[in-house]
Amino acid sequence: MDIRSAPLESLTDAVFRRVHHRLFGGVEKYYIPFVSPTSHHCFPPREMRAIAPESNAGVPVVPQVMTRYPEHFIWAAQEMSDRGYDEVNLNIGCPSGTVTAKGKGSALLREPDVLRAFLDEIFTHAPLPISIKTRIGFNAPEEWGALLEILRQYPMKELIIHPRIRAQFYKGEVYPEAFQLAAETGLPLVYNGDLFDLPACLALQEKYPGMPMMLGRGLLANPALPRQLKGGAPLSVEEVARYHDALEKEYSAIYPKDQVHCKMRGIMKHVACCFERPEKMAKMIAKTNPYNYHAAVEKLLQAPLRETPGFVP
Repeated sequence: MDIRSAPLESLTDAVFRRVHHRLFGGVEKYYIPFVSPTSHHCFPPREMRAIAPESNAGVPVVPQVMTRYPEHFIWAAQEMSDRGYDEVNLNIGCPSGTVTAKGKGSALLREPDVLRAFLDEIFTHAPLPISIKTRIGFNAPEEWGALLEILRQYPMKELIIHPRIRAQFYKGEVYPEAFQLAAETGLPLVYNGDLFDLPACLALQEKYPGMPMMLGRGLLANPALPRQLKGGAPLSVEEVARYHDALEKEYSAIYPKDQVHCKMRGIMKHVACCFERPEKMAKMIAKTNPYNYHAAVEKLLQAPLRETPGFVP
């Protein structure tokens, strides 16, 4: 079973990737949250650290690039090639308002002619195989047919589809019929969206046997989910404790106390969804400060795990 880790900005960083790969495994590719090359053709220090090979040593990673300018993407792809990567991922799915206001991410989906010209350039000149992560439209699912007709013209390595429109952000129902339309094209697809727990993943595999799956919030909540999907053991409270301590140790070697707390809180409020009374537990972690955080985690670890651990929206 081919399982991917979605790029979640500020959450699935290099520390998360290293610790998860070491303690749980089961993930074929971890996608590095997007970098955005500038007109000066450079990356800021934070992004340089994220894509540095030494930050991802031993971890199977794919860098992701987000821009509206083909020349910037081509430059970034060359930088990734120079660092030894063998694939680059284009993000045309991010729904963030600060991103779309700059014409990037899912904003390209509302400009089909601009998107086509962009893809013409990068598929002609980029030095690496390109995969694409997309949504099915900007304002309406009816946009998907025309967008899919554009996308299928290019020799992409994979097309990762989150079957929502930008206007939904991460809420509301997905559009399974949109994914089915893509499946009928024969494109190399990866499914992403609302794979929050084991039953959801198994249901997808029943409908699309062997379909690669990209897990986002479901993996962040239950780090053992990929292992369990491959027939391994389910998550245990003891593992959650070891995972927490390993993450905190690595973050503490890099960041001051306040930033460590921010990092840990962001991850652990997702993990809290795996415990009984998930909404209450997640809120308990989310409301902590650096001084009461560990008491809240200790209380969390005294609670039983849910029968089906996973993310609770």
